[in-house]
Amino acid sequence: MSKPDDLLVAIAAAVESQQTNQMSLTVLVHGAVITGRLAPESAWRRRVAEVLADSDRLGTFASLFMDAEDGDPARSAPPPPSYLHFHVARILQGTVGIPETGGMYRIAIKDVSAWTMGDFSYSEPG
Repeated sequence: MSKPDDLLVAIAAAVESQQTNQMSLTVLVHGAVITGRLAPESAWRRRVAEVLADSDRLGTFASLFMDAEDGDPARSAPPPPSYLHFHVARILQGTVGIPETGGMYRIAIKDVSAWTMGDFSYSEPG
């Protein structure tokens, strides 16, 4: 999208302001279908930092995700979000969701070409 969808920005802002991780969403980004639940950016950053900190090889990167915490709390209105922060998200490829357990994705709202409410389920090939 050349101009981010105002409704999608409002949904992301509501997730941020309510600090909820219960909003299920599916988006189409450059031909990829990504489905999962939105999380507030601060919660998403903390979780990514935890995962990195637990890694022997990647632990030094954890601080990068914690450094950009929330800005000045005295600021009256935060700027509109420009990213969606997904957790337990999967990229749908045919009948398979990758990764199986869900991943952490940060997606620029301006790159979303289509979206719908809800988390699409997928079935394992049988």
